[in-house]
Amino acid sequence: MSFLSKFRETVLCLKAGRVTLPYPAQPQPVPDKFRGRPIFDAVKCIGCAGCANNCPAREILVFDVCQEVRILKYLGRRCTYCGRCADVCPEKAIVMSHEFENATDAIGDIQQKLDLFMSTCQRCGRCFKETSPLETLKLKGYRFDDLQNERWIFRSRACLESEPAADDLKIDLD
Repeated sequence: MSFLSKFRETVLCLKAGRVTLPYPAQPQPVPDKFRGRPIFDAVKCIGCAGCANNCPAREILVFDVCQEVRILKYLGRRCTYCGRCADVCPEKAIVMSHEFENATDAIGDIQQKLDLFMSTCQRCGRCFKETSPLETLKLKGYRFDDLQNERWIFRSRACLESEPAADDLKIDLD
């Protein structure tokens, strides 16, 4: 009786045919709504940290160096590719890629770091969207980068006292 049931099971399995995909030899295209790992665009990002607040795995860290500089770091270790960060982003600065082969020996290969300059309002102190690249070239002053920790710190003035540039604002620094 046992031999007969095993024989029936074998016949059923042979009738089913091949049910696995020949993945490594012939990769299949991913579906349109496939969510791979998130890709961050530093040009579009305004630094609102909505992605970090809504990440269920807490894989997006936010660090404010000072009032004007914000660092967003995507760790990628426990990311479930749920896509909440991309859904919440008001500027669509996060796009879910179609990459699914993320195996690596070095965790730094999937990490992303964004250094954002957060412009602030002179009246209320709140941050607003970054100026254009041409406007940031008008910014004068000195940089004091932290070379030991491999990070930059923005401590600058909007204009020099001796040479005021057009369209610059006078900023009172502490």
